[in-house]
Amino acid sequence: MSVRIVRYSRGGVCHYGELVDDGAGIARCEGDPFTGLFPTGHLDGVAEVAILPPLERPRIFGFAYNYASHVDETDREVPEVPVVFMKPSTAVIGPDDAIVYPADGELIHFEGELVVVIGKEARHVKAADAHEYILGYTCGNDVSDRVIQRRESAFGALLIGKGQDTFAPLGPAIVTELDPSRLSLTTRVNGTVMQSASTADLLLTVPDLVSYLSRYLTLLPGDAIMTGTPSGVGPIRPGDEVEVEIEGIGVLRNTVVAERG
Repeated sequence: MSVRIVRYSRGGVCHYGELVDDGAGIARCEGDPFTGLFPTGHLDGVAEVAILPPLERPRIFGFAYNYASHVDETDREVPEVPVVFMKPSTAVIGPDDAIVYPADGELIHFEGELVVVIGKEARHVKAADAHEYILGYTCGNDVSDRVIQRRESAFGALLIGKGQDTFAPLGPAIVTELDPSRLSLTTRVNGTVMQSASTADLLLTVPDLVSYLSRYLTLLPGDAIMTGTPSGVGPIRPGDEVEVEIEGIGVLRNTVVAERG
């Protein structure tokens, strides 16, 4: 049975809970999704709380060029090996938090993505067994500073262009027991559809990504894997509203604000 897990704050206290009543209420739980959630019997109204990022300072692994359509729009060849980068945990923000447009930013892009949340320690996992290590899925936006990204990439690095504070919106919920193989993904900027795709078009599937990473390093509970973005990426500016919607998960909504000097 699928569960929609949210992390939220009420009265300055952080809780995990399960969305109920068609998303209008949250069944408060003790514990966490990785060691066990235990209902307390208390129900919070969504309007009464602040929804937080679903993960607290996770390690974030990103896969570049994992949709053929995005490879085409960047005028590149399909990579011979998976192209992986990391975003710092401090880049994470949650639903309705603001993406900060850097004071020296010149070209900042959105990238709507399906995000995999690891549920337990994983090493040398076969693709066929990957589902056993996945807690669930959420929406993500791999915000990218293209100017810095291109300068870094020319020398084989990729950190500041992807990893600035607020450059990893996640949320609104972690949805368990979801089949990631054919989910519709839509990204809107100010209500206009910019990306419309299906996860069926991923070059490396979710099980492939988990297997690949775990071949070389140990995945930990709470790790997030951004699976790649389809074509249609484009610029955002202060004042914009970006929405990433994924079938079965919901809508991750963030506004863009200018960095204060």
